[in-house]
Amino acid sequence: MLASWYDEQGPAADVLHVGDLPDPTPGPGEVRVRVNVSGVNPGDTKKRRGWLGSSMPHPRVIPHSDAAGVIDAVGDGVDARRVGQRVWVYGAQSYRPSGTAAQFTVVPADLAVTLPDHLSDELGASLGIPGITAHRTVFSDGPVDGHLVLVHGVLGGVGSLAAQLARWGGATVIGTVRHGSDLDRVDPAVVTHAVALDADDPVSAIRAHAPNGVHRIVEVALSDNADLDNAVVENGAVIAAYATRDDRPRLPFWPLLFNNVTLRMIGSDDFPVAAKRQAVRDLTGAAAVGMLTVAIGDLYPLEKIAQAHDRVDAGGRGRVLVTIPS
Repeated sequence: MLASWYDEQGPAADVLHVGDLPDPTPGPGEVRVRVNVSGVNPGDTKKRRGWLGSSMPHPRVIPHSDAAGVIDAVGDGVDARRVGQRVWVYGAQSYRPSGTAAQFTVVPADLAVTLPDHLSDELGASLGIPGITAHRTVFSDGPVDGHLVLVHGVLGGVGSLAAQLARWGGATVIGTVRHGSDLDRVDPAVVTHAVALDADDPVSAIRAHAPNGVHRIVEVALSDNADLDNAVVENGAVIAAYATRDDRPRLPFWPLLFNNVTLRMIGSDDFPVAAKRQAVRDLTGAAAVGMLTVAIGDLYPLEKIAQAHDRVDAGGRGRVLVTIPS
């Protein structure tokens, strides 16, 4: 099969190879997916470059955990009728050496989720890590029907899906963007109130729509927003943080304590299995009825995977995907 891999960590152009590797064979309880589109996440590039001192988890790594494709073979114990089924894949390279940047990937059968025929491969390849993370940030502490949910970074990969899931779950969504110039990009059908963090007084702007405070906060930059978050929470609120700019953020401990805030850390590889399964059901169901969309940024052919990784590291708008040739 044609695949990309790395045998050592480092810059994308230096360590990512593209060439032929042996076709994988599904074992008991596994399926093999013929990959059409592979999703690139920040976590994929961080593993490749040894972020935070991480080392090579396996001698050779085929990167990427997310994908969309078609099941073409099954192992023992898997219903043979799954062959030919369109699926979206998540967690392919989570604690395993071989991800989705290849013509074939082998995963446990429950990590290959039926993709309704009317949904695109591009959407399917965008649901995995960002979608399951978004679901966990919104629903880890129960339903949000009737709640006020503040989503920071509402135009980002996780933030946009979190806002849509919160709206789908019956919440009123307040979303933030970094710059006022981005306000016109926020979808008013999803985000009832949008606030720019570079405004003169974003706390008052949020409080104008949540006079008693917000019930949940989806946090992409805990080190930047901790004081603002404390200023807009309802007593007993939950801050679900999946990212931070400073690795060791300073927190207003006593104000957060007096507000009885729960600070929940969200790390996608190690979510409870039951939570992942519920997220998968909800993501597929919401997407099927048109309640989830994903902004696609750039699509790169597999031979330009290094450019795709660099694009993710540079930031920018839209989901970055790699197309896999047949």
